[in-house]
Amino acid sequence: MPELLAPAGNMDCLLAAINAGCDAVYLSGKNFGARSFASNFSREELIEAVNLSHLYGVKVYITVNTLIYDSEIDYFLDYIDFIHKIGVDAVIMQDIGMIDYIRKTYPNLEIHASTQMHIHNLEGVKLCEKLGIKRVVLARETSIELINEIKKKTNIELEIFIHGALCMSYSGQCLMSAMIGKRSGNRGTCAQSCRQIYSLEIDGKLKEKDKYLLSTKDLNTLENIPKLIDMHINSLKIEGRMKRPEYVYLITSIYRKAIDNYVNFGKTKITDEDIKEIKKIFNREFTKGFLFNEKNDSYVNTYRPNHMGIEIGKVLDYKNSKAIIKLTDKLNINDGIRIIGRNDIGTTINAIYKDGIKLNCAKSNDIISIPIKSNVEKNSIVVKTTDYNQLKEIKEKLKNSKKISINGKCILKIGEPIKLIIDDNINVVEIVSDYVVEKSIKNETTPEQIKEQLIRLGDTIYKFDNIKIEKDDNIFVPTSKLNELRRKTINCLNEKRIYKSNYKKCEYKINVKDFKKENKKSVLINTYEQYLKVKDKFDTIYIDNIEEFNKINNKKCILKLNRVQEHLKNYNIKLLVGELGSVYKYKNVDTDFSLNVTNSYSVAFLHSLGVEKITLSYELNFNQIKNLISNYKKRYVCNPNLEVIINSYPEVMVCKYNMLKKYNKNNGYLIDRLSNKYKIEIKDNLMYIYNYKKIKLNENYFDIGVNSLRINL
Repeated sequence: MPELLAPAGNMDCLLAAINAGCDAVYLSGKNFGARSFASNFSREELIEAVNLSHLYGVKVYITVNTLIYDSEIDYFLDYIDFIHKIGVDAVIMQDIGMIDYIRKTYPNLEIHASTQMHIHNLEGVKLCEKLGIKRVVLARETSIELINEIKKKTNIELEIFIHGALCMSYSGQCLMSAMIGKRSGNRGTCAQSCRQIYSLEIDGKLKEKDKYLLSTKDLNTLENIPKLIDMHINSLKIEGRMKRPEYVYLITSIYRKAIDNYVNFGKTKITDEDIKEIKKIFNREFTKGFLFNEKNDSYVNTYRPNHMGIEIGKVLDYKNSKAIIKLTDKLNINDGIRIIGRNDIGTTINAIYKDGIKLNCAKSNDIISIPIKSNVEKNSIVVKTTDYNQLKEIKEKLKNSKKISINGKCILKIGEPIKLIIDDNINVVEIVSDYVVEKSIKNETTPEQIKEQLIRLGDTIYKFDNIKIEKDDNIFVPTSKLNELRRKTINCLNEKRIYKSNYKKCEYKINVKDFKKENKKSVLINTYEQYLKVKDKFDTIYIDNIEEFNKINNKKCILKLNRVQEHLKNYNIKLLVGELGSVYKYKNVDTDFSLNVTNSYSVAFLHSLGVEKITLSYELNFNQIKNLISNYKKRYVCNPNLEVIINSYPEVMVCKYNMLKKYNKNNGYLIDRLSNKYKIEIKDNLMYIYNYKKIKLNENYFDIGVNSLRINL
């Protein structure tokens, strides 16, 4: 059976996930998590969260999946040391340098490769396997066919997302928020640029105006859960660390139901009512995603980037500040609705009238009126965005904590200490009391009285399924001794369930070579005509078009591969590569900005794999690069070989979704509300979006130890 992995943005969500039946949770501390705007957990709360989860038999994975700067490394490593000591089951990571360091320094700390690592091919998974990473969270764009191939050809655990919000760009490959507002998705502060309004221009003509052109629908794979189980996917992950506890509970419980039913009965037994409940709690409309090869046009919801609700009726008229509505579903006091007309109007229902009579609820086919201050149009659609009774019901369920079933046996023999044995089907605990059972003089202690004291588990997480009493006749035992024995036994069971990882710290070692200090210039081009103009002006010429590359015979020229490579071809030439699978497969490579190198450990790691020249991330400024190089030289006593892109329109997104497909075009412009124009290009069936603003860096990077400066044409 696969693991069901649920999100927890705070302690209430953690409890909701546990109560709903998850096998594991993922959560974050206050730093280094890719959802910085969730409440997240303090160090004290992390200890509580780990202990509580382990009591329930639930694993805890902590996200430390942001890119790390050199200035943060000491604090980051102290944090890793802390979470290893408190017994987390794994850390989820993106930064390749920190992964290499932690794998070597903490050999017993399990690492999962975050989807932010952009692992989307067999070779990328094999590199993770080689590094000792326990699990890979595959890119959400990876198809079920490719996942099946990876599963058959590797031994590493695979985790995939099954429900929740999707990113428009490949995760870890989006710079849009960072470039526009200095809020980096790779640093946990994404401003969700993809959820904003845009227009689309093609050949100078406006094709779409003021729509949510980059806003994806939510992933929903309920109907495909059997396929994932049959493929033996190790972990099925629900997105949602920004969601409220009721959402976490409902989504987790329904997927729990689907998984258990399929494993036990061969059918998920998911009903239309289950789907309706999910839609009510939150939906942007649903897609099966590229995981199940969803059609291109079914991937986005250009109408609205937030909760769609469910349709419950239509406006018949508006009179005397009241909307008259014909219902197609029930409506209750305190529900939230949105009336969708020329201007959307949202309100919470505080009064319902039918035939002049005030009601608390109304049902399908009722014609009702509700007070609305703003004028609403006839035929406007009414959707329910908050179901008060649904939330109330879930909150009631969450008041009653989940209980762990245990079995017990109490042995009471005259002249011997009381013995209590309990088990939870995994652990067995046997505690002997310091009280010796006496023969009763007046009041015999009955089996019922003994049992009554032992089953008083109060606010513990346990409940007795059954408890056997073996006793001599005519005995006496003080109630206080039974209570004391019960408490000791439960405490002992708690200690067994709250396991700790085997903490171990080793020395970090790595071999890197010393590179000669150089002052070189490079350029990225894509046409033969560009080559003729630059061939004598640059030391290195990168070409990102293989047809154009094949026209040229010049040792200065290097073929650039796209940063999305589902199936890698064979090359025996020097390459510029942009993803980890290519680093694993090819022997003679430079790496591009999309490897997200932001610290000196990542530079050392890539050099240790044989990478010759490393292009640093766009997200580093001059002083950060200076600090990176200084730390590298001090730590490794040698020079790195680094390149910085100083002049370009940065690629801010690479997407499997093709916005231009229905127009049969390969070029266009995305226009934001400030009239900024982002170039769109379709290459190899992928959509690339470029920043509206060219970057031009004027600092003297050669002086601080950079070897190569690049211009992207």
